[in-house]
Amino acid sequence: MKLYLNDHLQDFDLREALAQLSDQRREQALKFRHEQGQRTCAAAYLLLCRALAQEYGITERPLFGYGEHGKPYIIGHEDIHFNLSHCREVALCVVSDRPVGVDVESVRPLKDGLVEYTMNEREVARIRQAADPALEFTRLWTQKEAVLKLTGEGINNHLKAVLDREGVTWQTCDGPDARYVYTVCQFV
Repeated sequence: MKLYLNDHLQDFDLREALAQLSDQRREQALKFRHEQGQRTCAAAYLLLCRALAQEYGITERPLFGYGEHGKPYIIGHEDIHFNLSHCREVALCVVSDRPVGVDVESVRPLKDGLVEYTMNEREVARIRQAADPALEFTRLWTQKEAVLKLTGEGINNHLKAVLDREGVTWQTCDGPDARYVYTVCQFV
């Protein structure tokens, strides 16, 4: 498994990047209303292009197909597993020879309603006891979303139990100055 990360998006030239995207990805990037969303969407795709070239020698622009619940795969290279994620500060991509999920989120002020809705009692206690509750919430949230992206389920009504499943392992990392958190997840 290899992780590719770009947390220098302020230096990212969106106009130049759009010219490097597949028509499919360019259309997806331009659906974002704000330039920041377009920028991060394009950056994540270009990280995938770099990963495919470096890890597999694939230089053509990847086209995506989508599974039953929307999990993307690379048409013609279904044996290569990948996942993309982006937030305000960072875009990332992970490639692997087996299924993988990844999520990255900016650390934001904590909203009690969201904590109660998405976390079980044990997780709520962990957040409330943490030195930085917003950071701890973001760690747990990225773990949950990475698991759901790994399984292809996407966000659902069973968020409180997501981390209770067996056979899944994850690694969570804080970005510089705890501005963002990412988690990479795979089956054991």
